[in-house]
Amino acid sequence: MSTLMVSVSGIRGIVGDGLDPETIIKYTNAYADFIGEGTIVIGRDARITGKMVNDLVTGTLLAKGLDVVNIGICPTPTVQLTVRNLNATGGIAISASHNPNEWNALKLLNSTGQFMTPEENQVMLKYLDNHSAYKKWNEIGKATENADAVASHVNAVLNLKYVDVEKIRSRKFKVLVDCVNGAGAYVIPDLLRQFGCEVIELNCEKTGIFPRLPEPIPENLTETMNAVKNSHADLGVVVDPDVDRLVLITNEGDPFGEENTITHVVKFILSKEKGNVVVNLSTTRAVEDVAKEFGCNVYRSPVGEANVVKKMKEVDAIIGGEGSGGVIYPELHYGRDALVGIALTLQHLTEFNETMSELKKSLPQYFIKKRKIELKNTNPDEVLQQLIEKYKAEKINTEDGLRIDFDDHWVHLRKSNTEPIIRIIAEAKTETEAEKQVDKYYSEIEKLMG
Repeated sequence: MSTLMVSVSGIRGIVGDGLDPETIIKYTNAYADFIGEGTIVIGRDARITGKMVNDLVTGTLLAKGLDVVNIGICPTPTVQLTVRNLNATGGIAISASHNPNEWNALKLLNSTGQFMTPEENQVMLKYLDNHSAYKKWNEIGKATENADAVASHVNAVLNLKYVDVEKIRSRKFKVLVDCVNGAGAYVIPDLLRQFGCEVIELNCEKTGIFPRLPEPIPENLTETMNAVKNSHADLGVVVDPDVDRLVLITNEGDPFGEENTITHVVKFILSKEKGNVVVNLSTTRAVEDVAKEFGCNVYRSPVGEANVVKKMKEVDAIIGGEGSGGVIYPELHYGRDALVGIALTLQHLTEFNETMSELKKSLPQYFIKKRKIELKNTNPDEVLQQLIEKYKAEKINTEDGLRIDFDDHWVHLRKSNTEPIIRIIAEAKTETEAEKQVDKYYSEIEKLMG
């Protein structure tokens, strides 16, 4: 069975088992027809299949008559920002995010530098079945390289309106950074040094070979958390292979909590200016608690950056993101950006003037538990529909799977866009209750699957 996963953000699969050259060319061809003409920015993460995929994508776009600006190994948010800065007509970030070494992906961007909207994606997919002609030899596109994209991104982050670089430098933070040997190794240690931090590098080799499972969740970060504690660092910074996701570790070597990443950033921004906030349906209630302190509203969207951004634009939100560690700050651009998250974290910690552990304790306390169940040969939509019918008398939201809200907890059940699984997310005031709810719905799904 092919591993190819098709979603609103593009395509993803195992190279040699779903993501093959023919597939890459087919989808790039459809994307080129959707874009029409102009310039496409291409960047990639550090994984070893990146150059091969990049060459296929570049060659296809040139053959379609589109110009290509290649910005090399860089964070996905750098591709997004560069599309906007160059007034390009689109962009492709070649990265499978937190998936292991054998995976790769095409993340397709529109002319604003954002992931295509669901509506744009549906239009593009129609081109897959069209026979599309390539240009004549004297009409092909031109390829150029831009070596300044990462530096421009860093400079923009250093100049964010609520970031005081000199004030942060005065704190002389000691930071351990883990880039899982991905694209972050090319930018994050240098960014931290520009903030005056003493930097301890772990998994920052520029090999593109991940030394551990690259998803930055606690069970994959035991070595990193121990290293933060043993080095007496003020905090740990972990990014995924394409640097859109930020995970923090306290000075005591404990997870700060991905849900707390977006919560503390929301608190910091709302302390500076009031405005609307957008998070997805799987994100902690702590965001609502913080926003309430400042008299601000929180809106929720389906999971996925494109969905969050769409809702942010609808309600003119000043900050948003996802509980998986994604911070979206439209002051710079509409995209999850670990560089932005790092800058706002250092500024908040500087002004808070306490430890990272104390900052964590100052936030509303909730516990989130997550599990996933493999679907095997079961249709996830049928499973979810049965659960919707069962819980229809409760307060439910069906925009993205099924979210059920109770007074003291909530549960979100949704099929993944990138893996053949159903995710189960539950949040409660106690760890025991959150675990209980996850187990309850896991058992229910098992029964429905037979």
